[in-house]
Amino acid sequence: MHRDVLIVGASAAGLATAEALRNKGYDGRLTLVGDEAHLPYDRPPLSKQVLSGAWQPERVRLRDDQAIDKLDAELRLGRRAVGLDTTGRKVLLDGGDRVAFDALVIATGVTPRRLPGDDLEGVHVLRTLDDALALRADLLDGAKAVVVGAGFLGAEVAAVARTMGLEVTLVDPLPVPMRRQFGDGIGELVGRMHSDHGVALRLGVGVARFVESAGRVAAVELADGTKLDADVVVVGVGSTPTTGWLADSGLTLGNGVECDAECQAAPGIYAAGDVASWHNPHFGVRMRVEHRLNATEQGMAVAANILGEQRPFAPVPYFWSDQYDARIQAYGIFPEHADVTVVHGSPEDRKFVAAYGHEGKVVGVLGWNSHRELRTLRQLVVDHAPHPGKRTEEGRQEP
Repeated sequence: MHRDVLIVGASAAGLATAEALRNKGYDGRLTLVGDEAHLPYDRPPLSKQVLSGAWQPERVRLRDDQAIDKLDAELRLGRRAVGLDTTGRKVLLDGGDRVAFDALVIATGVTPRRLPGDDLEGVHVLRTLDDALALRADLLDGAKAVVVGAGFLGAEVAAVARTMGLEVTLVDPLPVPMRRQFGDGIGELVGRMHSDHGVALRLGVGVARFVESAGRVAAVELADGTKLDADVVVVGVGSTPTTGWLADSGLTLGNGVECDAECQAAPGIYAAGDVASWHNPHFGVRMRVEHRLNATEQGMAVAANILGEQRPFAPVPYFWSDQYDARIQAYGIFPEHADVTVVHGSPEDRKFVAAYGHEGKVVGVLGWNSHRELRTLRQLVVDHAPHPGKRTEEGRQEP
C-alpha cells in the first residue's frame, strides 16, 4: 500500500480524494497542497449566491474545522506547486520545498483565460473567493457592467449584475449565448431570457480593446468600433487546465493531464477534477469536465484506485446553471451538431426537457425548470437509448 499520498489542489476534487481515502481505511501520511490560503470551499456559489450577497463568504466552506482535523492531513495552504520530478517521486513547491510521495493526485483545476489589457482596475476574472468578493465590491459601486463571454460563467454573472440593478451588456463573438455548451436552440432561449430582463446583447462581435481612464477601465471597444461605457468589466472567456507546473514532468499534457479510464496518468500518478482528461468508457470518448459534481465523483474514484480497486471512471456528468428564475440542468455530453428534440414540455413555456442525439443514441438530456422530469429522463443517457428524432406530431418541438 502507498504510505505517502500527496494531493496537489485543495478544492473539491482534492478534498473528495482525501476524505475517500480516509473513509476507505487509508492510515498513511496524507498531504494536501493548495495555492490559496483558504480552507477548501465550493466554487459554484461564487458566481451566484456570493456575488449577489445572498451568502456570506464563510458559507462556501466545504467542511468545518472538526471535519478538516479528522482528515489527519498535513495542510500546505497558500503554497503553489512549480514542478514535478516523476523519477524521484517529489513535487517542488514555491519557496524550494520538495514533498515526497508514493502516490500523487493532481487536482489543480483550471486558470481563467485572459485578454490583453485586462489588468486595468475594474476588469475582473472570476475563479476564486477573493475574485468574487472583489467583483461584488465593484458591482456595488458601479452603474454599468460589460460581461465579455456568454458561456456558463458570463451568463450567470450578467444575471446577478442585472438583478443588482446595473445596466448590463453581454458580449460574445458567437451569435447566441451558451452555444458552445448547448447549441443554437438553447442559446437562443438563453438570449431571450436575458433580453427579457433588460440585458443588452452584443453577439457576433469580439472585443478589440479596453479603454482606460486614469488607470481604470472606462469602456470596452468592440471589433466593429462600438464603444460600451463600463464601470465594471467581467472577462469570462473560458479557462485552461492548470498544467504549466508539469511541463517538464514527462506526463502527457493535452487538454489537461491525459489519463487512462482509471484516471491514472503514470504509475502511481492520478488526476481528478477540472484538470483531468480521461477516457470515459460509457461514452467511448476522452473528456475533461469542468463541473462541480464531477470533481467530487472523480476524487472518490481516484481514491479507490489508489487503494487498488482499479475501476474505470464512467460517469454520466451532471451540471447546472442558475439564471434569474431559471434552473438549467443537464446530464451527459452535448456534442456539436447533435440532434436536439424536446421530449417533455414546451420551450415557449420555459419548462421542458430536450434530448441530444449523436450517432442515433441519446447522449445528453437538458432540463429547463423541469427537475423531476429530467431525473427520470436521465435514464435515456444511461441506457444509450435510441434518439427519438422530431416528435412534432405530439406537440413537441425542437428548441
